[in-house]
Amino acid sequence: MAPSSLSPTDPRKFQDPFVTAHGERRAHVALKALETLWFNTGTLCNLTCQHCYIESSPKNDRLVYLTAAEVAEYLDEIGTGALPTSLIGFTGGEPFMNPELPAMLEDVLSRGLAALVLTNAMKPMAKCKPALLRLRERYRDRLTIRVSIDHYGRQVHELERGGRSWQPTIDGLVWLARNGFVLNVASRQLSGEPETMIRAGFADLFAELGVPIDADDPVALMVFPEMDPSADVPEITEACWGILGKSPESVMCASSRMIVKRKGAAHPAVIACTLLPYDSRFELGRTLAEAGGSVPLNHPHCAKFCVLGGGACSRG
Repeated sequence: MAPSSLSPTDPRKFQDPFVTAHGERRAHVALKALETLWFNTGTLCNLTCQHCYIESSPKNDRLVYLTAAEVAEYLDEIGTGALPTSLIGFTGGEPFMNPELPAMLEDVLSRGLAALVLTNAMKPMAKCKPALLRLRERYRDRLTIRVSIDHYGRQVHELERGGRSWQPTIDGLVWLARNGFVLNVASRQLSGEPETMIRAGFADLFAELGVPIDADDPVALMVFPEMDPSADVPEITEACWGILGKSPESVMCASSRMIVKRKGAAHPAVIACTLLPYDSRFELGRTLAEAGGSVPLNHPHCAKFCVLGGGACSRG
């Protein structure tokens, strides 16, 4: 890894896709196999969180709603190309605000693929309860719902997501559990507590609610690292793999891609990562076939979240 004498905002860092600011060969990640395909259903959300990496809000439509027909084009490409994709993820914004999400899920599941939806489990999801119950009845355990709960306590969660955001999310989580959905929870290290303490707090919460989630399971409860833009972040070089004892295949972009549609664009595009929806350097093409190249780890998130933080949105 490059020395940390340069600040994270130094204009020389994270610029050249091939070399770091210190002239070392930048690490790249090849697409081993497209195991997970994400769809960003749009950046509109019913909440405005304090530290949303994608700046979702009731007003942010930088990424517009995808349509079921547009999703189907990529599902068709998976089929015709015999791609090894097994999981289709939906993120936002709040995916349940997209009125065509139930149709998208039906399409995915009817093709024999598994589906994962990231949600705050609030009012937009509640409006889709009848459709969700039909999908649950028809496709059983191939549909997973991942609920975002930023802390095991109301205070920290609402500090991030706003007042009166706790109870509707908890009510949604309990409804999903009581109706037999496959569930997991995504949390964050907002409080600064050790991960063991966070997991213990969630274990108590799940027990109190009667929600059958194992808080010690890193997939059932995912605790994501924080991405502080002011923190010093090293650039990842080719030498880092050996230094850290990690493989490029462990990084998200070795096995996943995401589809977005930018406001004003004629068609969707394939990007390298769920964390970098606005950075044009990570746009790889219009089709999955065009997006099979290697990805330079040329952003602070690549280092902080994926390589050093060990984050992976696709697990599950």
